[in-house]
Amino acid sequence: MSKLGLIFILSFWAWLSLMPEPRADICLRDNDDDALHISNIETSHDCSWRLSEAGTILRPEKTSTALPFHDVISNAAHANQLDPALLHAVIKAESGYQPRAVSPRGATGLMQLMPATARQLGVSNMYDPEQNVMAGARYLSQLQREFNGDIRLALAAYNAGPATVKRHGNAIPPFAETQAYVPRVLQAYQRISSNSN
Repeated sequence: MSKLGLIFILSFWAWLSLMPEPRADICLRDNDDDALHISNIETSHDCSWRLSEAGTILRPEKTSTALPFHDVISNAAHANQLDPALLHAVIKAESGYQPRAVSPRGATGLMQLMPATARQLGVSNMYDPEQNVMAGARYLSQLQREFNGDIRLALAAYNAGPATVKRHGNAIPPFAETQAYVPRVLQAYQRISSNSN
């Protein structure tokens, strides 16, 4: 977190400490988007920093069990021979762990499945976290096999489609969205993996 962010947290905490009434915990979340998000309704594992009712600044443990939808993601990962940290990274990039997220192009749910892909994978309710994550994990696993275990190409195919990756000579397509997506997921994957150990 930047110095400015830390100064803001300390100033905010000082302001809270002057309030006479009881208050709920305040969540400060850094989404790697150069913005600090403040909420009093998010659970502690969604927070980068948490200001407790007592005025204490807490940084929650970042372990895989503390991440949202841990059991759903672990089950889907193991069923499809994927690293749960990779699934967490994809979900973080795709939907920010919002099960009702819908993109302008119609991709839906935690893993932002396109309707046609969801139908092919037997999903009846794209908003259901278990169905969505299991289908997304199955699809990502298929893509890894299709691209001989190359995670970068599998992620590029997840974002832009496998035909597009093949059309560009089995390379990450030269689209700004895909060029940014692959390293973003890989960086999140590395962070989640290191925090899980």
